[in-house]
Amino acid sequence: MPLVLGVDPRPELHSGTNALEAILGYSQELFEALAPMLAAVKLQAAFFEALGVEGYALMHTLAHSARVFGIPVIWDVKRGDVGSSATAYARAYLERYPGSAMTANPYLGEDAMQPLFEVAEKSGGAVFVLVKTSNPGSGLFQDLEVAGQPLYMAVAEWLERMAGRYTSGNWSRVGAVVGATYPGQVAELRKRLPQSLMLLPGLGAQGGTPIRGRGLLNAASRTLFYPSGRPDLEASLKQARDYLKILVAVD
Repeated sequence: MPLVLGVDPRPELHSGTNALEAILGYSQELFEALAPMLAAVKLQAAFFEALGVEGYALMHTLAHSARVFGIPVIWDVKRGDVGSSATAYARAYLERYPGSAMTANPYLGEDAMQPLFEVAEKSGGAVFVLVKTSNPGSGLFQDLEVAGQPLYMAVAEWLERMAGRYTSGNWSRVGAVVGATYPGQVAELRKRLPQSLMLLPGLGAQGGTPIRGRGLLNAASRTLFYPSGRPDLEASLKQARDYLKILVAVD
């Protein structure tokens, strides 16, 4: 299935005396109900880290819960650092959770990405590299002209070479993050990166709409996790079905 559930927990939307317990229970119910419809669960680390030590622990508990229901995990952590730090990040999110994926920022260059790619290959996971992000201000740097083309296309050219080195079966373990809010760039980059799965955030609340296509993983967070502005299992199921009515008739 080409649909990804983004988990961005907001304690203020949960009633009861213990918001974290409420988030855990609701998330697990949602994982179980949506499991047949999902390609992955995307855990946005910032929302958990904002909740302190207990929130960080909750994120890892939910990662284990998703795996129990047979749903792959994408760690939305956007890491990118010097080699030794990159290796530590790879161990934290890919080696400890075999078969999982993480998002990464390529700004520090190839030596910062290489450890992530290598551990992903060993662990059976994947790395989704930021290419053209979903936010309105992404063009400030990503659209700058470099050697006659936008910077994001220069990143894509490099990513295509990396993808070729880490291909398993039909797809590479090196994927790309491209915002669903930029459908023209999604089509452009799909052609540029034929071996890479593409994670498309921004569905719903950010204004993105479902985009059909081979290897396109449409990610919805607020509109799928809190579809009516609050925890609502039935509304989430309906929203997932509505998205899949558009997405499943692909190839």
